[in-house]
Amino acid sequence: MSSTALDRPQVITLPNGERVKPMFSAQEMERRLSGLRALMSELDVEATLFTSYHNINYFADFLYCSFGRLYGLVVTHDAQTSISANIDYGQPSRRTYGDNIVYTDWQRDNYFRAVERLLPGVRRLGVEFDHLTVQSREKLERFLPGVELVDVSAGCMRGRMVKSPEEIAVIRNGARVADIGGAAVVAAITEGVPEYEVALEGTRAMVREIAATYPHSELMDTWVWFQSGINTDGAHNPVTTRRVAPGDILSLNCFPMIQGYYTALERTLFFDHCDDASLRYWKINVEVHERGLELIRPGVRCGDIAVELNEIFRGHGVLDRRTFGYGHSFGVLSHYYGREAGLELREDIDTVLEPGMVVSMEPMITIPDGEPGAGGYREHDILVVTESGAENITGFPYGPEHNIVRR
Repeated sequence: MSSTALDRPQVITLPNGERVKPMFSAQEMERRLSGLRALMSELDVEATLFTSYHNINYFADFLYCSFGRLYGLVVTHDAQTSISANIDYGQPSRRTYGDNIVYTDWQRDNYFRAVERLLPGVRRLGVEFDHLTVQSREKLERFLPGVELVDVSAGCMRGRMVKSPEEIAVIRNGARVADIGGAAVVAAITEGVPEYEVALEGTRAMVREIAATYPHSELMDTWVWFQSGINTDGAHNPVTTRRVAPGDILSLNCFPMIQGYYTALERTLFFDHCDDASLRYWKINVEVHERGLELIRPGVRCGDIAVELNEIFRGHGVLDRRTFGYGHSFGVLSHYYGREAGLELREDIDTVLEPGMVVSMEPMITIPDGEPGAGGYREHDILVVTESGAENITGFPYGPEHNIVRR
C-alpha cells in the first residue's frame, strides 16, 4: 500500500444534511436502550458491540446495507454510536438514533480501528455470538487486547419479543399493507400470466401504500413470492417465469417491510377450479389453521400449541407432510437477517405467550409431485397477544370459499 493511502484518515465523521424523521419516538428508543443497559448491568459488561441487522436497527433505527462490509453499533452505559462504511457517506448519520462514525477503505481493518476508538480499555464487551464470525472475533480480540467477550444475543432477543404500542402500530399497518398487496396479486391472476408479473403487481401496490402511510421512511426490501404448481412445495421458493394454468395450486406471499419491520400475508389459492384431492388437503390445513388461531392466547406454551395441532394432522394421516413449525414472532426480521427464534410455535420451544407478543399462525403441508393433490398448502395470519386472548390483524380471507380464482 502506498504511503499516500496510509496518510488518509482511518476513521472520520460525515454529518451531511438534517436528521430524518425517525420511525419511532425518542421515548420508544430510550425504552429499548434502558432495557439493554439493564441487561448489560446484569451481565457486568461495560459496553456492547452489535453487528447484526436486527439489533442495530432495533436500538438505533438504522438498517444498514452490508454489500460485504462490516457495520456496528456500540452502546455504552451513557451513549450509542453506529459504525458505518464511507460508501454510505451521511445516510447513517442522518438515520442513527445516537452518534455515528465512519471508517474508510484506505487501509485494511479500519472497521476494527473504529471499534477500538469507541472502546478504549474495555474489559468485558457484549457481542452477538449468533452473528459474530470467527474472523471478526479474532480481530476484535487483537484490537482490544485482554477483552472478554460476553454473549448478549439471547437476552436481547427476549427483550424484543414483547412489542411496545409503537411497534404494534407499525406491525398493524404492515398487516394492512399486506392485505392490499394480496388484493393486487389476486387481481393480476389470469391464465398464462407468469409468476413474476403477478408478483410485481403486489409489490408495487404495497410500496405505494407504505410510501403514503410513512412518507418519511426508507422504502426497501418489500417483496412478493407468488408461486404456482410445483413451485408451491416450499414456503420460500423464489418467483419464476412459470405461467399460471387452469387447475393450478397457487401460493400468495406478500411481505411488506417498514423500516426493517416485517409483516406477511400467505394464502393458498387455486386458479379456475380445485380438484377433489386438492380440496381435501386444503380443508385439512384450514382446519389446523383455525384451531391454531383459537390456541394463541396469553399463558400458553409455544410447544403445547404445536403438539395439539400435530394431533389434527395425525388424525387425517398427513402429519408426515408437515414442513415446518406453526408460526413465529414478528418485529425486526427479514428473509436475509435475524428472527426471534425463542418465539416460534414448535415442539421444542418452551416460551409462554404473554400480552404484547406478536405471532403468526401458519400451518403448511406439502404433497409431493405425482400424487393426487400435489402442492404446498399454507395459510398465514398475524395475531397480537392481548391480556385476555389475541387479536387477528390479518383481514384477507382464507379457504376454498374465497380463494378459487375464476376469470
